[in-house]
Amino acid sequence: MAEAPKSPGGEVLEEKKADVRKTPLYRVLLHNDDYTTMPFVVEILETIFHKSPAEAHRIMMHVHVRGHGVCGVYPFEIAETKVDLVHRRARENEFPLRASLEEE
Repeated sequence: MAEAPKSPGGEVLEEKKADVRKTPLYRVLLHNDDYTTMPFVVEILETIFHKSPAEAHRIMMHVHVRGHGVCGVYPFEIAETKVDLVHRRARENEFPLRASLEEE
């Protein structure tokens, strides 16, 4: 068994455990609407969320059928940035597509 570390004066030093906290994660959701086209949603999923074409299509259909769907799970700042990018790109293309985030 290893001996406890000692200071130069001979007293035993205590080992302190690091306070390790998990970074909270947030789901980014896309919400269905009656105007945004399916190809545009697939493009958003491929470019902003880096989904494969098949995965982007699957998520788009889930959003279409269920009303909303998860695009990814990220730390807060990244999730917030992705929501902003979706909104900005949608407005540039004159679509009302909405995204939101929720804590996991």
